[in-house]
Amino acid sequence: MKPKLAIWKFSSCDGCQLGLLDLEEELLQLAERVEIARFVEASRRVLPGPYDLSLVEGAVSAPEEVEQLRRIRERSRVLVAIGACATAGGIQGLRNFLDFDPVKVQVYPRPEIVRSLATATPVSEHVTVDFELHGCPVEKGQLLELVSALLAGRRPEIPAYSQCQECKAAGTPCIMVSRGEPCLGPVTRAGCGNRCPSVGRGCYGCFGPSEDANPAALGGRLAELRLEEATIRRWFRLFTAWAGPFREESLRHE
Repeated sequence: MKPKLAIWKFSSCDGCQLGLLDLEEELLQLAERVEIARFVEASRRVLPGPYDLSLVEGAVSAPEEVEQLRRIRERSRVLVAIGACATAGGIQGLRNFLDFDPVKVQVYPRPEIVRSLATATPVSEHVTVDFELHGCPVEKGQLLELVSALLAGRRPEIPAYSQCQECKAAGTPCIMVSRGEPCLGPVTRAGCGNRCPSVGRGCYGCFGPSEDANPAALGGRLAELRLEEATIRRWFRLFTAWAGPFREESLRHE
């Protein structure tokens, strides 16, 4: 029997699931090797568990999501969190730095009917995660490598070093050195293909902290560029603001 693959969505924009659809021909080849038991972005068909591999997209931000996630974990042999929301809270994690109740009053006409947790948190804060695939959204090549490796019983070959290494390999001039502009590349995990620096923009940290990230050192360098404390704080509160190293450094600039 083919191994069962299930894809799940929590609080997110669906961008990481679209990354799986973007595989196109590779997705057809993947479908020959696995039974896609649940993928509502692509099909209405839903098969019952247990599942050999579950890919979970999105942050946990509602009470019912906590319970659903626990049931998914119980029915999944391998569970992988994919994308910035599932691995670091994503954009939703920005609310964790605020009192959420006044925000609901400003946004919703009937805030009393909004069922949500006070925080939006990554999947790993609620259940055991076997692997995390970072990015906003995830890169389709990494997604294919992840699924192929796990089905083959080997560890995925996903980079954990910083974005700076990708810039060097591509011959891209350092944004901070050549332009004196802020960039999160020194503390951000590689994997995007050098997307922003290659067009002259500083890295926004979409892939979260690299394995040996030193945000405090980067914060000091940003201060040397004469950025105000509030500006430095905002740089660490972007797509992966609730990731531990970024969160701690942003709080230092309160």
